[in-house]
Amino acid sequence: MKVPSNWYENFFQGLALDLWRKAVPPEQTKAEADFLVKALQCATRSHLLDVPCGNGRLSLELARRGYRMTGIDISEEFIREARAAINPHADAGGTDKARIRAPAAQTHVEFRLGDMRRIEEETKFDGAFCFGNSFGYLEYSEMEAFLAGISRALKPGARLIIETGMAAESILPNLEERSSYQIQDILMTAEHLYHVEESCVDTEYTFVRDGRSETQSAKHWVYTVGEIRRMLERAGFATQEMYGSLDCQPFALRSNDLFVVAQRK
Repeated sequence: MKVPSNWYENFFQGLALDLWRKAVPPEQTKAEADFLVKALQCATRSHLLDVPCGNGRLSLELARRGYRMTGIDISEEFIREARAAINPHADAGGTDKARIRAPAAQTHVEFRLGDMRRIEEETKFDGAFCFGNSFGYLEYSEMEAFLAGISRALKPGARLIIETGMAAESILPNLEERSSYQIQDILMTAEHLYHVEESCVDTEYTFVRDGRSETQSAKHWVYTVGEIRRMLERAGFATQEMYGSLDCQPFALRSNDLFVVAQRK
């Protein structure tokens, strides 16, 4: 198994997205939003960037709390879904903005089809976050381009929050060659192959529901915590905190998740 580096351009469709919708309950979205509000240290009405945003679950939750949101994702299906949540007549190919009625104010949220490697704004956002285990989709040079784009897009002093379960200290001690998960009516089987010479995991996913089967392949680059810190430093960030959970426990070897709080210098 050798997965191409641009795997994510065609991965996010069909049963893979159906499983993702079912895998994240509303309670988790609210808990993640609580964490982001605390870690970003932004006042309501601040303008936040969510990239990649998926179907907009976190952007929508934060918009309801009074934040201005911009979400960017490469999946046409998810962007259509996110736009439909706020505007039933929205089109994934358009650039329309829509409004969400929040309890205290009318808040803007925009969902845009785009590539996380090509963020064009400059000094526009008061904070940004990269959730959904998407940090590591890109190989080293492209990951640095992504972080540099985020840095340019943020105002000085703004914070970036990164979440990943694929830091080397998390994934390598417990990596299995094969694993299976049942998420409601979808069975997902994953076969993993770690390439030591490149520090990446190639995974073949098989999704089965009602006798229908779909197979998709993914590649995830594995970075150590030290490498992540150094990438952030070169992009103009200072790392403030590293947590191993949403309740802010310190990150340690074998922590399931890594949450990095970084600040633009």
